[in-house]
Amino acid sequence: MWRLARPGARGWGAGGAAAVRARSWRLTAAAAAAGGGPGGWYEWLAQSAPVHWAEDGLVALQAATGLPWWAAVVCGAALLRTAVTLPLAAHQSRLLAKLENLQPEIKKLAERLRYEVSVCGKQLGWSEKVARFHFKKNLRRIITELYIRDNCHPFKATLLVWVQIPMWVCVSLALRNCSVGAMDSGVQEQFSAGGALWFTDLTAPDSTWILPVSLGLVNLLIVEIFASQKMEVSRVQKLATHFFRVVSVVMIPVAATVPSSMALYWLSSSFVGLSHNLLLRSPTFRRLCCIPRTKSDSDTPYRDIVSALTTKYSFKK
Repeated sequence: MWRLARPGARGWGAGGAAAVRARSWRLTAAAAAAGGGPGGWYEWLAQSAPVHWAEDGLVALQAATGLPWWAAVVCGAALLRTAVTLPLAAHQSRLLAKLENLQPEIKKLAERLRYEVSVCGKQLGWSEKVARFHFKKNLRRIITELYIRDNCHPFKATLLVWVQIPMWVCVSLALRNCSVGAMDSGVQEQFSAGGALWFTDLTAPDSTWILPVSLGLVNLLIVEIFASQKMEVSRVQKLATHFFRVVSVVMIPVAATVPSSMALYWLSSSFVGLSHNLLLRSPTFRRLCCIPRTKSDSDTPYRDIVSALTTKYSFKK
């Protein structure tokens, strides 16, 4: 059973910490129920069980490794990204590759179906509206059957998002609790002296804006690398790309107002995510993950990325 180090005392038993958390959760839940405002719900979420599990994981990681808190935050982000989101990202890439390889077959079947509907429409006297209805209805059925056949329904590709976002929120709130003393004043004191370089106090925002600006640049780079892929992009994908560009910029002032521990975690998580995105472009790694080869795959992905970014943002005429 691990114990939390505390100035002026040898340790604090886990039972005592649990009791304090239980009392804190009851008080916060009561305040949320009484207030009913956004702040109340935010506090309720910050004291929820998943956030406390994240707190325990962070404390256990730091105690087991003996690393300073800034390094424990970075290692925690890398560990979560590698152990949880990388396998899910590889699974997502397999599904997307299968979907891409299905497109030629879907196109041929759609052309054949259009011809058959046209013939039936002339024989049965269908109007253009009725013929279009039957075409779309049968095309949806055919596409669904293909998804089932190849086990690549697009909704399965969203699993990464449904896991990554809640995990990111829980760890962020856990770091927030550690920084403001909502978990334990002893941990807060360790955080206040657990930084490095220019962010020595992990409980205070980064006044230099180095962490927030770096976070924005890394996130923008991730978006631009994704946008540089050699494949047809739909209108929805273009809108999503613009949306994530805006989010990347908005996250800069947000990261400048939160404790440095949170900004450091966000930057570390994004940087590891960028590394994983580049790794998933490697033909060798893709074969290792059993990702099917597609028409848009390249034997020189990194050279292509540099070339695409250079061409897009070159100021030469």
